[in-house]
Amino acid sequence: MHGSLQKGGGIVARSAGVLLVLLLTVTAAPQRPSPPTSAAPSGSRQTFRAAHYDVEVRLEPAAQALVGRARVELLAEEPSRFLEVELNPNLTIQRVTGSAQQALSFNRDAERPQVVRVLLPEPATAAQRITLTFEYAGPVAAADLSTQHTPPLAAVSADAAYLLPESRWFPMTHVTGNRFTSHFRIHVPAGTAVVSTGRVQSPEVTAGGQVVYSFQNEKPSNGGTLVAGPLQRTQVTAEGLTISVYTQPSDVATAQAWGEAVAELVNFFSGEFGALPEPNLTVAQFTAHAIAGYAAPGLILVGQRRWGREPDRQLLAEQVARQWWGVQVLPATADDVWISDGLARYSSALYLQQTRGEGPFQEAIDVFAVGALMYEDAAPIAQASRLAPYSSEYRSVVANKGAMVFHMLRSQLGEEPFRTLLRNFYTQYAGRMATVEDFRRMAAQIAEQNAPAGESVNLTPFFTQWLNSTGVPEFSLEYVVFRTQRGFRIVGKVKQDLETFRMQVDLKVETEGNPEWKRIEVRGRESDFAVETFGRPKPGGITLDPNNHLLKSSPALRVRAAIARGEALAEIGQFYDAIREYERAITINKTSSLAHFRMGEAMFFQKNYQAAANAFRNALDGNLEPKWVEVWAHIYLGKIFDLTGQRERAINEYSRALELNDNTGGAQQEAQKYIQQPYKEDSPPAAP
Repeated sequence: MHGSLQKGGGIVARSAGVLLVLLLTVTAAPQRPSPPTSAAPSGSRQTFRAAHYDVEVRLEPAAQALVGRARVELLAEEPSRFLEVELNPNLTIQRVTGSAQQALSFNRDAERPQVVRVLLPEPATAAQRITLTFEYAGPVAAADLSTQHTPPLAAVSADAAYLLPESRWFPMTHVTGNRFTSHFRIHVPAGTAVVSTGRVQSPEVTAGGQVVYSFQNEKPSNGGTLVAGPLQRTQVTAEGLTISVYTQPSDVATAQAWGEAVAELVNFFSGEFGALPEPNLTVAQFTAHAIAGYAAPGLILVGQRRWGREPDRQLLAEQVARQWWGVQVLPATADDVWISDGLARYSSALYLQQTRGEGPFQEAIDVFAVGALMYEDAAPIAQASRLAPYSSEYRSVVANKGAMVFHMLRSQLGEEPFRTLLRNFYTQYAGRMATVEDFRRMAAQIAEQNAPAGESVNLTPFFTQWLNSTGVPEFSLEYVVFRTQRGFRIVGKVKQDLETFRMQVDLKVETEGNPEWKRIEVRGRESDFAVETFGRPKPGGITLDPNNHLLKSSPALRVRAAIARGEALAEIGQFYDAIREYERAITINKTSSLAHFRMGEAMFFQKNYQAAANAFRNALDGNLEPKWVEVWAHIYLGKIFDLTGQRERAINEYSRALELNDNTGGAQQEAQKYIQQPYKEDSPPAAP
């Protein structure tokens, strides 16, 4: 970009020797340009695609803001007089100019405030290139860029910053499905390091003492991710790769282990799917509290709260897998993100299965199932654009239910055809954009190629049910057993509540000998079946889908889903709504210790100590699942007694916690700490 940002808010342009000084400050009153002379339709769609960016931004930590200038080259996909981009509503546009430096009229869409519509001097023709320059500024505090259900996707604070493309911190088109070349120049205070996508150039120091980091993306990519802060780089060489690890100075000792884990994962997925063109990745800490991890081209971000002495391999596996699904294979639209977010999530489970065994794999599938049931009815997977990225609803539908659909597809196709599908899909679409329909088409081809002789496989009902519809079956099973000359015959009925449901489902029959496996078709609300076995079936020994190949509901899973919804709400401080979810869980299962415990925890943080104590007592009287609930309920009761001036009773509760010898979440150290000194309200909480 032909220009630089100077201290004080000015942008100095050195184009044709002309000096332009813009009075641009984050506190300036917004200038109101004249509206376009004729209104474009409010529901109009983007008809231009960004092809190249020159973006120069100054981060203002004290004001929690940024000042930016973006020169954008756009390609007209069809004739149009109006050009639309998306820019965060908190960022005020000072002006928009064309290639001849003429000021252009623009306005914000009243119904979609992130959309900026620009009136061009004359209509663009299809395939014509247009160059516009946007000058803008505004606040980027986490609270300003978040909604009730969506975590902040950008933040600038006194000690750190992160900017994710989904926050629209620079003018964007086709946010989830675009590749472009770019040059980003980031101005930060001295002592701040910046990590981003692309080839980094040596930092420059300005006359005012600021540091300018420059990142060049010469190959088209979905760039625009950066983190900034007092980060220290450690170069890790492992498994033939070089991994750059950026941490806080206090966490430098952990960099080697995290770098080695990333290298291991890159090599694992390369063997599963195919090689990355540039496998030497960068991993960095970032300060997002509600986003555990994030992936951009060549870059993995891990939330500082999830960064520990030992690498979180499942979290890392999901983010590293996004280098294949989401970076190399890019979803074409916001409705196609199942092929990135869902597949990356499921890839983390594949890694656990291959390297840690069936136990951790089944635990991951269980977590996906619970997550899917949290907000499964919010939208069908193929309508993901209805959901805010990284919201609880998005995570439930796209990531967790999406992962379960891949798991179910694997059981329908078989092990080797499924692996072939993933390898072929990556080979064909690496470096390209893909749609859900592209994946469906390839899956159907592989299913036909691997069908038994003389049979035809139709995956249309499968995809219609799981991608285009909402609803999860909850099965009930009725059957009787008859003796036959050759053994036994089981005649029964499967009931569930989805009218259009149709799938092949495994049936396990426990007999007096070895278990016998059958596969039956479940179609509609009631399906009759009859199977033959050699051994005598044991009473109650017939199980539908025993290996959890199918996403299904049950009272136990509904309890866990309600608790998970409550936990997600409590995480962002919405304790009242969280309590309502815990109450729903208790309505289903009155003995759920976890639901009572989480309710007590929420009431504790609301300082409703009597109600919290009652909930913790109910947790201790419940099913004590998971086991750690017991030790932490005693610790919380001890804290409540300390706060209410009952020190002897508090010590008794802490002592009972120590007697359990359960150190989940550091429980033993916590109990010992408050035996030595009473708990006070300003003491930091520390629960699992």
